[in-house]
Amino acid sequence: MRIFVMMWLVVVGVAACTGKPSIDDPKLSDRVLKIEEFFDGRVLAMGQFQDTFGTVRRRFDVDIHGTWDGKTLTLVEDFDYADGSEERRVWRMTKTGPDTWTGSADGVLGQAKGVASGDTFNWVYRIDLPVPDGTLRVAFDDWLWMLSDTRVYNRAYMKKYGVDIGEVQITFDKVR
Repeated sequence: MRIFVMMWLVVVGVAACTGKPSIDDPKLSDRVLKIEEFFDGRVLAMGQFQDTFGTVRRRFDVDIHGTWDGKTLTLVEDFDYADGSEERRVWRMTKTGPDTWTGSADGVLGQAKGVASGDTFNWVYRIDLPVPDGTLRVAFDDWLWMLSDTRVYNRAYMKKYGVDIGEVQITFDKVR
């Protein structure tokens, strides 16, 4: 048992040292990701969650309907999971400055905070996330990059008690 605990601590320690994006990272394109423009209208997405060991635990499709009223972006996200379960999450995101956002959704603890820089958007929040056997309280560090006028890539790092537990990867495609 002691060897298992020591091995687990080593794995957690190594995982904690992995690099994460920064809003100050050099931009790889001249694109500007304007969340209020990209998500205004219909967006289709597909993604998956994998744990820190790389095992894919859940796959999903998302149908997103967004409306922008000049100050608030409302996103109605309908998730269809590969296991047959469904979920709806409604985000209300408020633009608080030229590059800053706050937001809320059911299950989000406090307010989510976001910042945009060029083709990159970072969204940070804590949430009681519905899972097949209940809820899981986690912290999300979401990173979105605009790949084209119609595609955004999202990589979200998840932590519980400050320890990496996995990540979500999603591709968003704007429907024209």
